[in-house]
Amino acid sequence: MARSPWPAGIPRRTALALGAGLAAPALVRAQARFPDRPIRLVVPFGAGGNLDTLARILIPGVAERLGQPIVIENRAGAGGNIGTELVARAAPDGYTLLLGSNGALTINPLIMERVPYDPAKDFAPVCLCFRTPQVLVVSPKLPVKTLAEFIAHAKARPGQLQCGSAGSGTSNHLNIELLNAATGIGLVHVPYRSSGAATPDLLNGALASSMEQITTALPLHRDGQLPIIAAALPRPLPLLPEVPILAEAGVPDGGLVSFIGILVPSGTPERIVGTLQAAFAAALDEPGLRARIEETGSLMAEPATTRPEGFAALIRREAELPRRAAAAAGMLVR
Repeated sequence: MARSPWPAGIPRRTALALGAGLAAPALVRAQARFPDRPIRLVVPFGAGGNLDTLARILIPGVAERLGQPIVIENRAGAGGNIGTELVARAAPDGYTLLLGSNGALTINPLIMERVPYDPAKDFAPVCLCFRTPQVLVVSPKLPVKTLAEFIAHAKARPGQLQCGSAGSGTSNHLNIELLNAATGIGLVHVPYRSSGAATPDLLNGALASSMEQITTALPLHRDGQLPIIAAALPRPLPLLPEVPILAEAGVPDGGLVSFIGILVPSGTPERIVGTLQAAFAAALDEPGLRARIEETGSLMAEPATTRPEGFAALIRREAELPRRAAAAAGMLVR
């Protein structure tokens, strides 16, 4: 006969109740101990790109606040879908984060027949971190210095001027299509493998223009190698207030602006989302970090969008302009 682990004379029901009472505080302590091991941040693009660069500036401050290392894992491929799917299928425990952007969350679902995740159902937004504008750069061989001159030059040569992007279906590409639709200048899209890959062709004059991330183009503009003649923004770029915006050429909302933020798998407990959000928001509020980010040309998230509900609302709003651009490009599949 098995011997009871409880002292003689204590009824079984009482013993079970005592056991539950003793276990409950331990369970609460275990649940409250987040994080208690390293966290993985999945960047769904290669090392050295815009998302990766911004993540490596931000993450040390977040890790310090959470008291655990955050390991950046680059999972590139399929326009960001591979890394994004990895997070969608991860355990909803707060230990796998996604550095998400508009490509995988608002553009790919519009232009790809099959996307292996549902942006609205598979993720819980945590915090918007940055917005990265795109800029129109021109070859130094092109005889133009302003956006107005560029438009006039292109109109005089319909279908002859090429414009590079970071690839078909990227936000860079869609901004080219929005500019074409607004002005009728007929730029011919030339996809490259990444932002900045068009630089050699621009410098030698083989390519007339390109829509680039500001983080890629700004150093070359400052060195006088590649002139920035327009920014895809609804208002002037703080670092380059003299540069026109695409809204002046009739592009709706000034074009697409890349957003970059943190998401976790759907079903992650609210208390964990709250812990992560607080750490990211505090890191983003550090003056030193803000200065480093703004120096790249990226914009800090507005305070309302650093909260889960604000970031979720932004993602919903941001889906409309890509739909219009994809329709103009004949790429819309749903």
